Amino acid sequence: MYERKIPPNLNCGLDLIGEVLYGKWKIRLLWFINEGFLRPSELQRKIPDASRRVLNMQLKELEDHELVTKEIYPVVPPKVEYSLTEFGKTLIPVISALGQWGDEHEEKLKKVILSRLEK
Repeated sequence: MYERKIPPNLNCGLDLIGEVLYGKWKIRLLWFINEGFLRPSELQRKIPDASRRVLNMQLKELEDHELVTKEIYPVVPPKVEYSLTEFGKTLIPVISALGQWGDEHEEKLKKVILSRLEK
């Protein structure tokens, strides 16, 4: 398991948010779980670019940060579902606002992202 060499900086809200939401797929995982995609296989289909291993790691981190809960049903084969905690639900308006900002500035963002890739 990964062990941090530098302790996290937790001096302000932005540092805290970065610590909890850092990870390429975490915001999308929270959004899709809120939308009703609860099973790992459903989440994998919604985010096909992510490997199953990475999604599982990021789901575990979201669980550790008490943003999602994992329920394992005692059936064969095992059934697993994720849901947002009340704490996790408080992030949805923030994620929605970020998505709206991205939509409003889509052309500009695409332009600057693509120009960086060309360098």
